[in-house]
Amino acid sequence: MSPLGKRRVIGIALALAIFVVDQWVKWWVTGPLELQRVGAVEVLPFFDLRFTQNFGISLGMFEATNPEMRWALVLVTGIIALVVTVWMMRERTLGDILGLSLILGGALGNIRDRYALGYVIDYADLHFGTFRPFLIFNIADAAITIGVVIILARAFLMRDTVDDMMNEKPVSAGEKAR
Repeated sequence: MSPLGKRRVIGIALALAIFVVDQWVKWWVTGPLELQRVGAVEVLPFFDLRFTQNFGISLGMFEATNPEMRWALVLVTGIIALVVTVWMMRERTLGDILGLSLILGGALGNIRDRYALGYVIDYADLHFGTFRPFLIFNIADAAITIGVVIILARAFLMRDTVDDMMNEKPVSAGEKAR
């Protein structure tokens, strides 16, 4: 297998691992932990497990208030996941492939919830006293966020490298000999 093929297999494996871990943790908090019955479990002074049904997407926006909107969200997020998959298969660098695979794995986890349940299960509540820097989230959300940060960071950092290469003057054969 070529090095590029190995990188793509790693990306697919990471996306599937994110999906499986996300679904397992969601099963655990709703099944054995019975979080929807218990309400909340304090894990650390700044981190609780708290069951929430998220009918929207990013930051609770675009809330699906009826079945048509639910299926529209499934369709739109499915198209986005397909675009991310195609993009990931076209990438050559492992860093970009890993960032996209985090996004894909997280998207698949949330799409599965919305398809099967009509909402996404969120449970991770990071807080410092009453200050909550994030809404309640899940592993899929965290993977998507980390993947987007990786892609953006690489885009900004790699752009400088490409700009530097474009601005370099070509070296003539006489200058190489010196």
